[in-house]
Amino acid sequence: MLEVTDLTRTYGHGPTAYTAVKDVSFTVAQGELVSIVGPSGCGKSTLLRCISGLTAPTSGRVTLRDVPVTGVPDGLAVVLQEYGRSLFPWLTVRDNVAMPLKRTTRGRAARRSAADAALASVGLPGSGDKYPWQLSGGMQQRTAIARALAADPALLLMDEPFGSVDAQTREDLEDLVLQVRRERDITILVVTHDIDESVYLADRVIVLTAGPGQVRADLNVTLPSPRDQIETKGHPDFVHLRTEVSRLVRSRDDLAAQSDAESGAAEPEEVAAQPDTTAPDDVTAQPDTESGAAEPEEVTAESGAAEPEEVTAQPDTTASDDDTAQPDTTAPDDDTAESDTTASDDVVVRSGAAASDS
Repeated sequence: MLEVTDLTRTYGHGPTAYTAVKDVSFTVAQGELVSIVGPSGCGKSTLLRCISGLTAPTSGRVTLRDVPVTGVPDGLAVVLQEYGRSLFPWLTVRDNVAMPLKRTTRGRAARRSAADAALASVGLPGSGDKYPWQLSGGMQQRTAIARALAADPALLLMDEPFGSVDAQTREDLEDLVLQVRRERDITILVVTHDIDESVYLADRVIVLTAGPGQVRADLNVTLPSPRDQIETKGHPDFVHLRTEVSRLVRSRDDLAAQSDAESGAAEPEEVAAQPDTTAPDDVTAQPDTESGAAEPEEVTAESGAAEPEEVTAQPDTTASDDDTAQPDTTAPDDDTAESDTTASDDVVVRSGAAASDS
């Protein structure tokens, strides 16, 4: 029925490009209900949009009934999470459900009849003349499901369909999906964040890694049917499966770690190593210089240390012979020594400070 092969979707180009899903492959058989679960941001909704034809994959392919998906195919319907934004508030509930039938069904009476039948199948008989804003949240989502079923799709895609309703309504809608699946033998692919829901609804659970999403596990669900919110969720197999799915979702996946490494995760370590290596040398050199180690002598030599030595030798020889020479000789000694010492100190401190700042 549905085949996804090496599907990758990347947004943007160059160094700022972001890959949502990478090399995803799986199949869904006719009449099967498969749930997709994974950590937040793993690309579940992007994957569903690529399957529906709303978004073109960067690479890989999707085939529905052996036909490549290059746009929104016939025989496919999508139920979104935000039912309030998917229903037209100025249309009646009946007209909302009949909207997609305008492409396939001629005659207003035929469309109204099909819409009423779809509303009855989701537990909303007699609600066709109301408006969406007159319904509760759960009833609005039932209307969205009825609109999808009115087109009699071969494949039903559901993107977090019950994320905006309360817990009790969520359970009722889960049972509704299972009922529709039994009555219509429809193929369903459900994306969800809820681990219990992924196990309760599905024949198989596909677990994705952290983004970019890749298939980490494909688990078979062998719970007895029909399923019940109380008995099924207390079954030992259910407890075991939900625990396994939770472990897979919460743990760090090796494939995701490998993708991080390939995308340059090692670079920060190399950059961090540079200041770690350089800083200790500079810091060590600074106290040695300030404490009067060999560094000042080298700086003095570089700034003309040979001249003070010659001048110092002159007063030793001439001081006793000529008193007049003493001020001429002594002044340069003091000035030269002070300037040389100060200059060397400034050079050492500044270079040391610059090194430590760096």
